[in-house]
Amino acid sequence: MILLYKKQLFRVGLSKRKLYLKVLVNEKNYLYFYKKLTMRLNFKLIFSLFVLSYGYAQPQSFELDPSNGKDSINIIDFKGLKQGRWILFGKTKPNTCYQPTSKVEEGKYTDNRKNGIWKEYFCNGNTKNKITFQSGRPDGYAIMYHENGKIAEEGTWKINKWTGNYKLYYDNGNVQQEFTFNPTGKREGPQKYYYEDGTTQIEGSWANGKESGAVKEYWPDGSDKKVVNYNNGEADVLTIKEFEPKKPAKETVVIDPGKKIVPNKEETLQDPKQKGPTILNGYYVLYNKNRQKTKDGNFKDNRLMDGKNYIYDENGILKRIEVYRNGSYEGDSQIDE
Repeated sequence: MILLYKKQLFRVGLSKRKLYLKVLVNEKNYLYFYKKLTMRLNFKLIFSLFVLSYGYAQPQSFELDPSNGKDSINIIDFKGLKQGRWILFGKTKPNTCYQPTSKVEEGKYTDNRKNGIWKEYFCNGNTKNKITFQSGRPDGYAIMYHENGKIAEEGTWKINKWTGNYKLYYDNGNVQQEFTFNPTGKREGPQKYYYEDGTTQIEGSWANGKESGAVKEYWPDGSDKKVVNYNNGEADVLTIKEFEPKKPAKETVVIDPGKKIVPNKEETLQDPKQKGPTILNGYYVLYNKNRQKTKDGNFKDNRLMDGKNYIYDENGILKRIEVYRNGSYEGDSQIDE
């Protein structure tokens, strides 16, 4: 054992059952040997901490990327947190259309939270969506696809709402809706709707989520159909103008530009024992198996025409509230319910 006393270092020990004390350093060389000893102690301390941290940094579990058999994926650290690149395969989704080795989704985790771009896939292998995450929440550019591989919608998703430029597409690749959202998620500025062939259907301006000024509607041949003037979302009925088509209307039925929202098998009326009609017509509120509201509005032949469609994540957290008018998607409502 080494002791420091009055700027002198002593070695104290036992030799043949006798206690001895030996002066190691006198006052003159004290600083030199003291610094040297301190450096040695610091080195041992740093080395010990490195060994401990290295041991703790080792993953608790991981898998090897089947595409090359080398890269580590699906890492769970010693704290039980997901880290690094993750790939979820069909084996985690039994009783679905996915094959056990098919990719379902992939991306990166940081301390159990999704970060960066995450991809989801359809059962046919085509990309379903690419969503940017920040600290576990969608925040940034997002793009969704139709199962045929063409873009379905794209825009910037931030704090549970679309912001900036947004586009919705038909499955033939043509634009269906072209909106602009303000930072609060409400429609702002020029807005457009299109027929499936790309012809403009409706155009006008919105302010803080409401129609503002003249909103024009066109026939499929491009001629004027209706002009309505709005003030803060209220139509001036006295100035509405309607026009007959310049060309005979096509005999073929024009495909509705809105995506159809219909009840699924798991949705019921408020009382699960209450049997509703086979085909919904009129006002109804539907709930999922967790008794959370999923649809609220007026139906026609089982299709939600005017109302709200509530979308939840896998943990039952409300992600979006879609608003529909005349069977067409109008935008997202504020989540304040």
